[in-house]
Amino acid sequence: MFETVREDLRSTLDEIRAAGLHKPERVIGTPQNAAVSVTSGGAPGEVLNFCANNYLGLADHPEVVAAAKDALDRWGYGMASVRFICGTQEVHKELEARLSAFLGQEDTILYSSCFDANGGVFETLLGAEDAVISDALNHASIIDGIRLSKARRFRYANRDLAELEARLKEATEGGARRKLIVTDGVFSMDGYVAPLAEICDLADRYDAMVMVDDSHAVGFVGPGGRGTPELHGVMDRVDIITGTLGKALGGASGGYVAARAEIVELLRQRSRPYLFSNSLAPVIAAASLKVLDLLESAGDLREHLAANTALFRTKMTEAGFEVLPGDHAIAPVMIGDAAQAARMAELLLERGVYVIGFSYPVVPMGAARIRVQLSAAHSTADVERAVAAFIDARAALGTAGA
Repeated sequence: MFETVREDLRSTLDEIRAAGLHKPERVIGTPQNAAVSVTSGGAPGEVLNFCANNYLGLADHPEVVAAAKDALDRWGYGMASVRFICGTQEVHKELEARLSAFLGQEDTILYSSCFDANGGVFETLLGAEDAVISDALNHASIIDGIRLSKARRFRYANRDLAELEARLKEATEGGARRKLIVTDGVFSMDGYVAPLAEICDLADRYDAMVMVDDSHAVGFVGPGGRGTPELHGVMDRVDIITGTLGKALGGASGGYVAARAEIVELLRQRSRPYLFSNSLAPVIAAASLKVLDLLESAGDLREHLAANTALFRTKMTEAGFEVLPGDHAIAPVMIGDAAQAARMAELLLERGVYVIGFSYPVVPMGAARIRVQLSAAHSTADVERAVAAFIDARAALGTAGA
């Protein structure tokens, strides 16, 4: 039987490659940092890394690494259990309390990833008599999480408040018991920020709850790094925040839901990804506590990240590249054609800059791009070198402009 399937799969894979949509995995031979050694894919050895979610440069911070080593001695390697059986240590409860305080929420529950966190919310909170209203560009984990629930589903165009209100009216007139608006805080392919103040105003008007996936914001967005709710002054108005420990908060793995106390308690009782997945490794929990310590005095890191972001965006625009507008550390350089975006990424790697081309189905057809992600670990010289590499790669690609 599989021989027939094998040929079908090979044909599909050939089509992916022919369309320029194949996603090779490059192998890194060093710790994650501003510069890494890529051991495959034609890299010239050490290259500047401009495609990691390491926004604050904490993935290889010596204090975080030291905390992880100490945690191995104290707490061991793994839990070999789920939380409600025998998989809860003091370090898990301490991290949940610290995240709650940091994010201004009543309680927090840890998951093995933010994908699991988003996968565990909707089915638990919403039934067939409820409605979820989702931004069209929300992360795949939100989309998949919504599919698991029986709630009535509504979608509104990215950051389109008029359409959001229309969907809220439709859900209300349809007799929805509970209404939940869900949005990314920062949209990962564009770097755009959700208009949370206006979303919360509409939620108040239509008696809806608000959920924000703030994975690309917590740690470095907002005056204290508390994310988009802090940036927009609505920390007390957002009911559910999901996020990850795998980006600015140390870059490891693990996710969380920080929310109203009753929501978190119900998730502990009924959320399937929580109940049936092993506990977060204690070494990650302990290292994440050190990250939260560092965030208390990370104002200089956030300022340096903002300066790097502004410099890159300005220099690239001056050089004639189309960079989606904004001031987030995600700076998408628009290419258009998928094959050209992939080739551009290869040319940049040859010039010592590691980036990735994104194309359909990750982004809309014809909207391929190089998603550049700035880090506080980058120096000014690193940023200027990246811009120069883009200019040189564009010339090698033979285009008049990117």
